Amino acid sequence: MPRILVIDDQADVRAMISIVLRVHHFEIVEAASGARGLKEFENSKFDLVIVDIFLQGMNGFDVITMMRERIPDLPIVAISGMTTLDYLSASPELSKVVCLQKPFRPHQLVGAIEAAYRLSRPAAAEDIMSPR
Repeated sequence: MPRILVIDDQADVRAMISIVLRVHHFEIVEAASGARGLKEFENSKFDLVIVDIFLQGMNGFDVITMMRERIPDLPIVAISGMTTLDYLSASPELSKVVCLQKPFRPHQLVGAIEAAYRLSRPAAAEDIMSPR
């Protein structure tokens, strides 16, 4: 079962994402802050990470950069309700990040996960969404 780390400081957003992804047979680990997310990331293996860009405390850009330093091809979905995220791809350390604007529908979340996996790990892209 693929494991996804969800980092968002809004409990309702984390809950919605987790419900949708559990229906699709993902194992979910939730983190309410960037610092907690990094701790979970250091202590466990994840197939993909979903990161809110505008976290209280440490921002999502820093979280993504630190994770990519450790695993350069890590599939990542960046989410935000504040602004468009098209500029993320301009930064080399933030390339291959799929952006998703809040609010989003469940099928958009699933599509973003598939796209992030295709960008980062093309050879294994079919495996992420197949039930295990």
